[in-house]
Amino acid sequence: MAVDEKTLYSALEAHFKDAVITLVDTAGDNDHWAASITSSAFQGKSRIMQHRMVQDAVKHLQIHALSITTKTP
Repeated sequence: MAVDEKTLYSALEAHFKDAVITLVDTAGDNDHWAASITSSAFQGKSRIMQHRMVQDAVKHLQIHALSITTKTP
C-alpha cells in the first residue's frame, strides 16, 4: 500500500520533534522512499539502533521499501 509524503513525514516528525527530515520518493510510486533524518535523539546510539528507531516510528505504515540515513546535529 502506498504512503504519501505528508503521512510519512508526519509519522517521523511525531517521533523526532527536533528533526530535519528529507524524503525522496525514489520510484515515483509512493512506495519506495529514501529518508534522511538529523536528530539529537540519535546521539550516542549505534547506527543499527538509530535505524530501528526510525523503523519503529513508521511501522504502522505499509511502506514497501525505506532507505534510511540518520545523523546527529
